[in-house]
Amino acid sequence: MPTSRFEPSSIKNKMKREEIARKLKKQKGQSKLQKRLAQAKAEADNPAAKKKRQLENVPKTLDNAREYDPSILTAPPAHAPATDANEPVASSSTISPDHQPQDESAADISADPFASYFSGDVDPTIPPKVLITTSQKATRVTYEFCEELVSVFPGAELIRRKKGKGFEMGRIAGWAAGREYTHLVVVNENMKKPNAITMVYLPNGPTAYFKLTSIEPTQKISGHARPTAHFPELVLNGFVTRLGHTVGRMFQTLFPPMPEFQGRQVVTLHNQRDFLFFRRHRYAFRSAEKVQLQEIGPRFTLKLRSLRKGLPAVKNLGEVSKDLEFDTFEEEGGKDDRAVDTEERCQDEVMTKDADDDVEAGAAEDVGGTQVKPKKVVPPKEDEYVWMWKPELETTRRTFFL
Repeated sequence: MPTSRFEPSSIKNKMKREEIARKLKKQKGQSKLQKRLAQAKAEADNPAAKKKRQLENVPKTLDNAREYDPSILTAPPAHAPATDANEPVASSSTISPDHQPQDESAADISADPFASYFSGDVDPTIPPKVLITTSQKATRVTYEFCEELVSVFPGAELIRRKKGKGFEMGRIAGWAAGREYTHLVVVNENMKKPNAITMVYLPNGPTAYFKLTSIEPTQKISGHARPTAHFPELVLNGFVTRLGHTVGRMFQTLFPPMPEFQGRQVVTLHNQRDFLFFRRHRYAFRSAEKVQLQEIGPRFTLKLRSLRKGLPAVKNLGEVSKDLEFDTFEEEGGKDDRAVDTEERCQDEVMTKDADDDVEAGAAEDVGGTQVKPKKVVPPKEDEYVWMWKPELETTRRTFFL
């Protein structure tokens, strides 16, 4: 029975159906093989044809098929929206990416809060001071992850967060900014596992909040290397938008400007579909010509959820808490007495606060015979968001923001 007249699925006999299907599959494979052999033979005599075929046969992925966004700074002209030559340019969204993004990128870089780090005013031999802490009531797993972060950032220091009122993130950021810390990293946990990282650039922000997933500690990485105290190199991949440049420059400020190449350590932050993959390796020179990478660890993945201006807000900052009031059916005189007691209590709190400020001023170090008081940074009362992730933003699978 000729196989070209019938589909194998229309044959009722199972044994005959399987036999015909095997023959069709073998025939299809042989035709593909003959086509590939003929193509390889033709390209062996004509290398230009092979190069042209490789340039045209680019696989279509979500990364290279992302939707064009005016905020993309390195988008090729092919991704620009098509416009008529006779139509006037009406908005920034219709401008070709060859012009506007470069100018806006230069303006953003010159005006962002990280400009002082890249201007050369920072001593490259002194690492940035990074304060690492946790959420309240953290467990052992979170503290072990924080200790690994301390080994990643050269100038990092881990301080356990105290319990109780008065240790909000905004107050901690203000306290750290007054003591010349440049960054605050807070590792949050949920269900006894680290699930988020809040990164604050001191003293004036911004504040970035990342979701934390896929944590793999150093001890679970097979054949891992041991870290050293050398300043690592930093490799940033895939940050192509204005928001991505802000996030990338924020990560750059966590490391010294000048790496120590004799340590052979490199930290990579690879952005792919808005997922930031963190890896740390060491160069292993096997010979004068061959080099390999040996992973140090840890591994984890970040995803940006929000970016805020300034420090984290502290609600009801500086306001005196109100006392509980009960209806005791007393006369108005009793109410006046309670008002007087409340006023006296407020005055006592103000005096106590002034006394604490005097103690801090007395504890300040003397430099050159003059008394230097730590700069006091006050956190805001309300958060001002630059960008916040929402499910409505991801209209398609080809929509990315970094």
